[in-house]
Amino acid sequence: MFEAHSEGASRAGGPTLVALTDQAAAEAHVPAQTGRGPGAGPGAEPGAEGILRRQAQRESAARTYARSLPIVPVRARGLTIEGADGRRYLDCLSGAGTLALGHNHPVVLEAIRGVLDSGAPLHVLDLATPVKDAFTTELFANLPAELAADARIQFCGPAGTDAVEAALKLVRTATGRSGLLAFTGAYHGMTAGALDASGGAQDVRVTRLPYPQDYHCPFGVGGAEGARLAAHWTESLLDDPKGGVPTPAAMIVEPVQGEGGVNPAPDAWLRRMREITAARGIPLIADEVQTGVGRTGAFWGVDHAGVVPDVMVLSKAIGGSLPLAVIVYRSGLDLWAPGAHAGTFRGNQLAMAAGAATLAYVRENRLAQRAAELGARMLTSLRGLAAAHPCVGDVRGRGLMLGVELIDPDTGAAAPALAVAVRQACLDRGLIVELGGRHSSVVRLLPPLTLTDEQAAAVLDRLADAIPAATTTGRQAATSPAVTRR
Repeated sequence: MFEAHSEGASRAGGPTLVALTDQAAAEAHVPAQTGRGPGAGPGAEPGAEGILRRQAQRESAARTYARSLPIVPVRARGLTIEGADGRRYLDCLSGAGTLALGHNHPVVLEAIRGVLDSGAPLHVLDLATPVKDAFTTELFANLPAELAADARIQFCGPAGTDAVEAALKLVRTATGRSGLLAFTGAYHGMTAGALDASGGAQDVRVTRLPYPQDYHCPFGVGGAEGARLAAHWTESLLDDPKGGVPTPAAMIVEPVQGEGGVNPAPDAWLRRMREITAARGIPLIADEVQTGVGRTGAFWGVDHAGVVPDVMVLSKAIGGSLPLAVIVYRSGLDLWAPGAHAGTFRGNQLAMAAGAATLAYVRENRLAQRAAELGARMLTSLRGLAAAHPCVGDVRGRGLMLGVELIDPDTGAAAPALAVAVRQACLDRGLIVELGGRHSSVVRLLPPLTLTDEQAAAVLDRLADAIPAATTTGRQAATSPAVTRR
């Protein structure tokens, strides 16, 4: 419905609106704010500013995206969000990767309406329903074939972090062991067990292993040799009787670290992790919460390496924009008792319908392949930015999961203040991005898999404008001591 155009609109100095057809503009019309809209009581301050001010007054100090993206979305379609003030934005956050098909895709809306119009129950705990059966069938049809032939599924609470907790509980029950292997830079969620396995954890019983990277190689060499050394370190540590690491319950890994800075796992290294764990009877958990459903240019991130894990953690895009989380795992691990992992909202019928429709649409329209092709072209264009702007230290990614790392060109240090300035400059130009990585210095792009060539050009054009516009602002804001790049 909304179509983004790239005819140099973002070259203008002020905020940019996405060009719309007359019909789309009419359909996207937002009535003037009167203060009597949803959430506005008698005498409430009208308009977007009032809504934002009330949010700041009433919501938790833990709120996140609302701080860096002070907009009030009221309409959305595809790549585009329209705010209450009438401004329109290209959304390259996509619900932190949740919106594989973008906002309000017709197949998702049709699936949701189908359930609503059928009179089916919306809340069923973990009872069997035709909607759940259809979702599970479609999901299994898209799993790695070896896993699908011997898989079990556990529906979890409707967030990826609960699925991580379920996966950890599952492998600990099945193996009788408690230790865990995780990686530097990891992010697995915000609940206790998931945080323990994430890169910022402290005082936990998790063995931290090196995750291979070119730009921040822990061994200072990068490339294939850095990945080989990381694998050798892992194997040596596990086999060292004095290494202090008893055989763990599992290894958990992201095929591409998202929050960790958009770091793709080298295929050969990931295959070696599968060999190392299989040889030692250690279950391998693949956290595909953000990488799944075509995001990286394959249906699952592990598909690039041809790796079949013992457990896959799935959420975000599998719910078709609605809350849903599951784990799928080899049947031999299915040793826990009834009720060992439960949750009141694990029977989300609307999400299952939307998820089944999304999975089918991605499969039928070869959107994973499309993400691979378009993502490769965008990566090439972004590397052109690195050549033109010394503050761009690295560009990396896989499929439509892309990252631009910003540095101080004089010192090579991470430049978090510059990253904040670039994010704001993007927003000023009608582009929504977020930050991640070490010191939050990586600008991340997670556009929907339905991104058109024209929309991709508009995204790149606006980011290309934002970086030089923000450079001076970012440097002036960098008042804290520099963080030396490894």
